[in-house]
Amino acid sequence: MEKNNLEHINFDTLEAFEKKAAETIIDLANQCINLNNHFSIVLCGGSTPRTIFNKLKSFETDWSKWNVYFGDERCLPQGDPNRNSEMAKESWLNHVSIPQEQIFYIRGELGRELAADEYDQLFDEKSFFDLVLLGFGEDGHVASLFPGHHWDDHRNAIPVTNSPKPPIDRVSLTPRRLSMTHHLIFLVTGKNKIDAFKQWQNNKDLPASLVCAKESIKILSFDLV
Repeated sequence: MEKNNLEHINFDTLEAFEKKAAETIIDLANQCINLNNHFSIVLCGGSTPRTIFNKLKSFETDWSKWNVYFGDERCLPQGDPNRNSEMAKESWLNHVSIPQEQIFYIRGELGRELAADEYDQLFDEKSFFDLVLLGFGEDGHVASLFPGHHWDDHRNAIPVTNSPKPPIDRVSLTPRRLSMTHHLIFLVTGKNKIDAFKQWQNNKDLPASLVCAKESIKILSFDLV
């Protein structure tokens, strides 16, 4: 983790954590739209961002300028509620006017190899995201990049098998591609993540340590002390 552009804020309440996360996302989106007429964001999955995504619906922004990507996806049938895309749609994306052609889903229903190959070909190698959102697992994993696993970091997206958390088959962006961002926000909640978080801060070789950003890294956390 690069410390020179890192800010960590731990919140006393879940409500304060979620409010600040949503406000930070919208503020950055509006800044990017004002400067460049577009905003690109990579979403994380899991349970932590659900309420944050839900809060985004009530903010003022030009949704037509948003481009939405996913950091990882679970290889489950379309419509399965355990897919990251379904959580994002139900809590937020189905309720705002982002053009559908500007939401880039990982088609996990194709299986890990085909879905990864398709998503891998999506990206211009010179383009940076404006913002990447990442969760943080109790083992230090981010997206679907797990400790002890190996991946081809020359790619943009990779198939993941033998995930220690079900389902075993997934697709994930690589650390290199996730790091091609101007801004990075880690969303971290729960006392069960304290040990891994301390290891991360002490520079243990965890997947979270492999992701950086061009301009700023924020860690927003709750219940981490």
